[in-house]
Amino acid sequence: MNTEPIMVIKLGGGEGIDAGPTVRAIAHRVARGERIVLVHGGSHETNELSRTLGRPPQFITSPSGHTSRRTDRPTLEVFLMAYCGLVNKSIVEELRRLGVDAVGLSGIDAGIWRGERKGAIRSVEDGRVTLVRDDLSGRVTGVDGAFLSSLLDRGLTPVLTPPAITDDGVAINVDADRAAAATASALDADRLLLLSNVPGVLKDVHDPTSLITSAGPEDERVRNAAHGRMKNKVLAAEEALAGGVRTVVIGPASGEDPVGAALDGAGTRFEGVPA
Repeated sequence: MNTEPIMVIKLGGGEGIDAGPTVRAIAHRVARGERIVLVHGGSHETNELSRTLGRPPQFITSPSGHTSRRTDRPTLEVFLMAYCGLVNKSIVEELRRLGVDAVGLSGIDAGIWRGERKGAIRSVEDGRVTLVRDDLSGRVTGVDGAFLSSLLDRGLTPVLTPPAITDDGVAINVDADRAAAATASALDADRLLLLSNVPGVLKDVHDPTSLITSAGPEDERVRNAAHGRMKNKVLAAEEALAGGVRTVVIGPASGEDPVGAALDGAGTRFEGVPA
């Protein structure tokens, strides 16, 4: 069995993110023998497809400030088209063009990501808290690390995307950052990179020079600075550290080599595990 370290990279799918630099960086590292699992999002493509199909995207904001996609069954079908279809296969196509033996999978396939659906979601709407009961979203509760390891041992590079699957066979939307954290923990990965359209955790979201460059587990500075989607990224970083991942970086997906930049100090670096 190959005992070389594993790196999990999560590439965001927000507006303005160019996957090309990250994909090329991964291809270069795989060619050198590194073992990498890529997890990706697809929120912008899903939003665009939703509008094209006449189903404008809707979002839920919890009382604590976490934001997630409102996922009823019609929305989930659009989600599958964008995440598992267009985005996933475009990335796999480019990796294979660059010589990487990539395989595109969703969390549904082979039950890689097992999840638990939320029974009801508290949502803040016009200042009032309401309960949403028909939402098909939840969280990853289990990862088939042995299956992913077997792919890596064969020289394959997995490219993973939501959704996950419940024990009773229902596809659910899950946060890709937290799914990547669970994947990194299940694989005993030593590094997790969360790359997106942000420079890292900022003390002031309007000041790009206010970057918090380093953080520990359960660091109140980054918790207090995180707003909106950044809350999920910080939570993912904390969950990965608690799961044994040595280093987590929240950083930008821009530049010629976003992977190398994140490893060399760009973004916000989390290190250490809670006592």
